[in-house]
Amino acid sequence: MPSISLTNTTTATNSPDSKKEKKMKKKVALESQETDPMMVSIKKEKKKEKEKKKRKAVEFDDDEEERSETSSELCEPVNLKKKSKKAKVEEEEEEEVKAEDPNAVTRFRISEPLRETLKKRGIEALFPIQARTFEDILNGGDLVGRARTGQGKTLAFVLPILESLVNGPAKASRKTGYGRPPSVLVLLPTRELATQVFDDFKVYGGAMGLNSCCVYGGASYQPQEFALKRGVDVVVGTPGRIKDHIEKGNIDLSLLKFRVLDEADEMLRMGFVEDVELILGKVKDVNKVQTLLFSATLPDWVKQISSKFLKPTKKTIDLVGNEKMKASTNVRHIVLPCSTSAIPQVIPDIIRCYASGGRTIIFTEKRESANELSGLLPGARALHGEIQQSQREVTLSGFRSGKFLTLVATNVAARGLDINDVQLIIQCEPPKDVEAYIHRSGRTGRAGNSGVAVMLYDPRRSNISKIQRESGVKFEHITAPKAEDIAKAVGVEAAETIIQVSDSVIPAFKSAAEDLLNTSGLSAVELLAKAIAKATGYTEIKSRSLLSSMENHVTLLLESGKPIYTPSFAFSVLRRILPEDKVESVTGMTLTTDGNGAVFDVKKEDVDTFLAAQENAAGVNIEVVKTLPSLQEKEQQRGRFGGGGRGRGGFGDRSGGNRFSGGRGGGFSDRRNSSGGFKGRNNGNKW
Repeated sequence: MPSISLTNTTTATNSPDSKKEKKMKKKVALESQETDPMMVSIKKEKKKEKEKKKRKAVEFDDDEEERSETSSELCEPVNLKKKSKKAKVEEEEEEEVKAEDPNAVTRFRISEPLRETLKKRGIEALFPIQARTFEDILNGGDLVGRARTGQGKTLAFVLPILESLVNGPAKASRKTGYGRPPSVLVLLPTRELATQVFDDFKVYGGAMGLNSCCVYGGASYQPQEFALKRGVDVVVGTPGRIKDHIEKGNIDLSLLKFRVLDEADEMLRMGFVEDVELILGKVKDVNKVQTLLFSATLPDWVKQISSKFLKPTKKTIDLVGNEKMKASTNVRHIVLPCSTSAIPQVIPDIIRCYASGGRTIIFTEKRESANELSGLLPGARALHGEIQQSQREVTLSGFRSGKFLTLVATNVAARGLDINDVQLIIQCEPPKDVEAYIHRSGRTGRAGNSGVAVMLYDPRRSNISKIQRESGVKFEHITAPKAEDIAKAVGVEAAETIIQVSDSVIPAFKSAAEDLLNTSGLSAVELLAKAIAKATGYTEIKSRSLLSSMENHVTLLLESGKPIYTPSFAFSVLRRILPEDKVESVTGMTLTTDGNGAVFDVKKEDVDTFLAAQENAAGVNIEVVKTLPSLQEKEQQRGRFGGGGRGRGGFGDRSGGNRFSGGRGGGFSDRRNSSGGFKGRNNGNKW
């Protein structure tokens, strides 16, 4: 803080404002003594202190301003002192806020190099799983950690391990120098996740003077062997490649201090059970090694591994427990009925309405589908196991940096990838197990951010109730984006683009605009609306089925005055009142949950025919569905009503035609049947 003359300091001390300040302090003190401490929270007291400091700063500034008018020679120092005083108050307030947070980095045994590195990355407080496990790990105990996806499980073991190696219990026995064996071994299920965890060890370990290396399949052995023989402190990798290096003698586990299993449940699903147990079994003296296991779910095998390889004194930190909600609570979970053939039509509109300009990850079940869909979406890239590792790394790097905003992936991207600003997740169909849904949807809403997860499903072939029941998610049921939703989303973008056009173009086009306004018969607003639509590629907006999301189709509800137990009964009712060719054109016949009706899709041009046909039979009612009713799922139809009726195929592409005449979306219909991925499921293909 700048120096100031003794005269001015004395003046400031004896000023009327200073006396008022002292009286105010006394008043606050008296009020504090008279207040019952059991009735006043600590937070309110701290708030009073903050307000008092702010008042002091303001009074001081006012006093300095008054004196600056009468003493020009002190003008510059006073101004400097004024800025310094404000900055000091702000710093003190920041320190108080940090002190209020029980998970603040300053509250843990984290050394200065790590603190500075965390601060550079914007981390000033630990996440709950990190805070709950830090001391236990640093104190040398085995541990099982469980938390929802996106809650920072990686740093939960990275930080205390590094502190232990440099400043803690493992420091004394850690070897240094050329050719040293690793002190830490971290096992992960995928190459992408291994690379990500390695990056964290590289950044934070580098700040502590520790070296790390990453080993995984699909990459050359030679650079990995060179790094291991030169000596490293931390080895991160996948089970298969680590096993190979152990058998080749490249990895010596005799002086290992830590072994970590991250995403242990995924290792079970990917078939790494034998490799993981073999690697863990290579440690001869388990009393000299600390074992940590982290996962989002705890299936039986993970519990067996815990019992077999962790010490009996191990601790379990479970932030999920028996809570019903297993998935991320920061995510809006949405389900949307959609036929397989309508997927390429619907996804671009979902992105426009829900991505909010952020990144989108689309999950498919098959690699072929990922390739095809990425080719249909502008700027999208595919990511799956058949792509070479070098290209996968380039793809992920481009997605992280924002070179493109849409990634179409198989389950390879569902685990552990922590990418900023993933706003939207789209699953082209429900996954095979609940854990897969939890991890896929967990790619958004990470690190305290919010996100949206949309899952497309066919109610006749899907059982979303099971996912909802076992994951604890409360699904929000919606239909495909409507014309007004799409127009609102793209209209804002187009309007901003138009506003950004230079005013210099107005004189050149003004005459043409006036002629158009005078001859079109439309108002200026109507013409501008059409211009905005054209600018975004929308020259026509077509109707869309509520049941299947297919364009130029309408969903109808059939009621016969009696329960409808099977789809075949519903078809028999239609045959009594309609020609066979019209009945054959029906798609997606699905029973309502109450068993009193059935919904189905017809072509838009056939709607009047179906509505008129109800006059041909007493008790039959057919109407256009405005809101999709609750529908029976696969499990219900099997359990209560038996077979599926006529055995009609899935949602084969019967819609025909493009979504927009000349718009951006036209390419989807042109290529829809060029590959099996977009056809009905009865051809053996699926997303």
